[in-house]
Amino acid sequence: MTDDWHAHALAAKGFMPEDEGLLLHRRALERLPHGPALEVGTYCGKSALHLAGAARIVGGPQAVVFTVDHHRGSEENQAGWEHHDTSLVDPETGRMDTLPIFRRTLERSGLEEHVVAVVGASTTVSAHWRTPLSLLFIDGGHAEVHAQNDYSGWARWIMRDGLLVIHDVFPDPADGGQPPYHVFLRALESGSFEEVEALGSMRVLRRVAGEAGAPVG
Repeated sequence: MTDDWHAHALAAKGFMPEDEGLLLHRRALERLPHGPALEVGTYCGKSALHLAGAARIVGGPQAVVFTVDHHRGSEENQAGWEHHDTSLVDPETGRMDTLPIFRRTLERSGLEEHVVAVVGASTTVSAHWRTPLSLLFIDGGHAEVHAQNDYSGWARWIMRDGLLVIHDVFPDPADGGQPPYHVFLRALESGSFEEVEALGSMRVLRRVAGEAGAPVG
């Protein structure tokens, strides 16, 4: 184990470019003094380490990162799809299982105490969630229904001045799938959020209307 969270984040299996990961880390440093962060879509822990590295620096009981995933892989991770990784298939069941890799990644980083892994479907967990969030990072399933459900279920729990960060936002369909972009537009059109930063496929929005628990549109 080492204190070099960034080296572990770079080495972790995942799809986030370094500059976008550092943006996430920087924004987590800004918001974690005010309350916990939550990400939807853990995969093998790359983005979780960027968030957890910030939690270690901030310190205190409020600097906690929750990460929600069923760990069976999104649609694009399944066999026959572009982002399928055979090393993540459980040989006994033939199903995707990223949880063991995530736990190993987290342990090696030395950041376990800063991360709470929630294993379950995003819709199920969000239906029972009641804790205000200082930062929400949406990077789960990219099918329209999953992206929209992640926004509907979680964005309402962002506190005033808290941040909504959305990954894989591609305004041009030639660059990538559209559902995260549609969620980004929905957030802007709701009047509850305003855009404060964009880098690559990452979009950062701040909650400017309503309080945690209030609908966001």
